[in-house]
Amino acid sequence: MPSPSLTALAAAVLQAPAWPERVLEVGCGEGDGALFLAREYPSARVRGVDRSAAAIEAAVRRVGLDPEGRVAFKQHPGRALPYPDAFFDLVAQVGGRLGAAELARVTRPDGCLVLVGEWRLLDWRLGKHGFVAGRHGEAAGERFHVYRLDAGDGSPE
Repeated sequence: MPSPSLTALAAAVLQAPAWPERVLEVGCGEGDGALFLAREYPSARVRGVDRSAAAIEAAVRRVGLDPEGRVAFKQHPGRALPYPDAFFDLVAQVGGRLGAAELARVTRPDGCLVLVGEWRLLDWRLGKHGFVAGRHGEAAGERFHVYRLDAGDGSPE
């Protein structure tokens, strides 16, 4: 049986666009969410980052043979995510410390942010960095949130 967080991630993804080419899971742990996202978006390149070297080692072992390099994991001990600006179409995070500025930096304009968990003043914190609230919901007792990064060109939600 999947964890409540994974169930909530699955419910949130149903509210997100089905077109991402590049997906990132922040705080990926041993890779459950990133591997789910890779199955959900079979043509996307999926990356997972986590502070824990042990978790990343376990996630890498779970990927097995991936000749296309579609799924990869990276340890990142600092606050700055190790990816270029506006690189990901979809960024997901389950729990953990919310670094709104960094999430906005790596999400492309009109890209999607999917969060599972509870954070104080979430709409306000993300809104300061250009995210527009989409859907909020609950699945398996976990809250989920879907946001879009405003492109700044008057695009509709």
